[in-house]
Amino acid sequence: MAKPRILVTGGTGYIGSHTVVELINAGYKAVIIDNLSNSNKDALDGIEKITGLRPDFVEADCTDINSLTALFEKYDDIKGIINFAASKAVGESIEKPILYYRNNLNTLMNLLDLMPRFGVKGIVFSSSCTVYGEPDQNPVTEAAPIKKATSPYGNTKQISEEIITDVISSGAPFKSVILRYFNPVGAHPSALIGELPNGVPQNLIPYLTQTAMGIRKELSVFGNDYDTPDGSCIRDFINVVDLAKAHVIAVERMLEDKGEAPIEIFNLGTGVGLSVLELIAAFERATGVKVPHKIVGRRHGDIEKVWADPRHANEVLGWKATTSIEDTMRSAWKWQQHLRETGIM
Repeated sequence: MAKPRILVTGGTGYIGSHTVVELINAGYKAVIIDNLSNSNKDALDGIEKITGLRPDFVEADCTDINSLTALFEKYDDIKGIINFAASKAVGESIEKPILYYRNNLNTLMNLLDLMPRFGVKGIVFSSSCTVYGEPDQNPVTEAAPIKKATSPYGNTKQISEEIITDVISSGAPFKSVILRYFNPVGAHPSALIGELPNGVPQNLIPYLTQTAMGIRKELSVFGNDYDTPDGSCIRDFINVVDLAKAHVIAVERMLEDKGEAPIEIFNLGTGVGLSVLELIAAFERATGVKVPHKIVGRRHGDIEKVWADPRHANEVLGWKATTSIEDTMRSAWKWQQHLRETGIM
């Protein structure tokens, strides 16, 4: 029996494109909607080269409900949604809060509004460990308290989770799996897709690899006076392909009604905390390439240390992050080399 069609919003973006690959590999049909505000249509070529299939693509903004309605009318067999369509940089959200609230919340509300009308059975929501704020203890379980957000980005994730909960509690006829992931890094091992933000990167790894390539002068490490072994912030860096595979499992669980409740929440991480300076060292060790970097002042909105307790996802979803940080760093560097070789960057 053929598997259903899945709508992937933001599907030409970093995590979205890797998830589309895993969906196609698992036998699902995928349709992507993306406004290309922080991604590139070249991702479609990479997906096709990896899988042998080119996903359908609609260039439109998910905050425009008329565009979304037209998409659902055209693809009337969509049974599930994975929502990646969101602005995602902590620092930028502090500078441009209205952009983040408008984009992230309106997109979600439009999707939730249209799902019952078009018979969509469920939505996998791309959430974040930022909902935990500065956690009381690490590793963080799903039972950890939701803290006041330290950035508008984090707040949009908290509010989005509340919106989903309220809509489903009101009797909406669909389910949701909320995936709170930690810090996705790396690229597909083929080097045909990876993280390529438009303009100056807001996230650590693309800035790191661009610095290693000589495109950027040096990488800024925000703070070395935190209460951590080397003074830099600690994060849980998870390989993007491992992360993408969890979304496919979540879709299957949701559509086959295997969940124990209409809303399920899972942390996705490795369970290992790594400091920013340790990550730089891992990259240098894995690639043999030095990364010029300097210590600068702390960045407003940054959490001191957070890493996942992924046991719930391990046990219930049967999913586990398996890729080493060295292999992940090698994949990120291979992707950066691909960008140079193809003249993209």
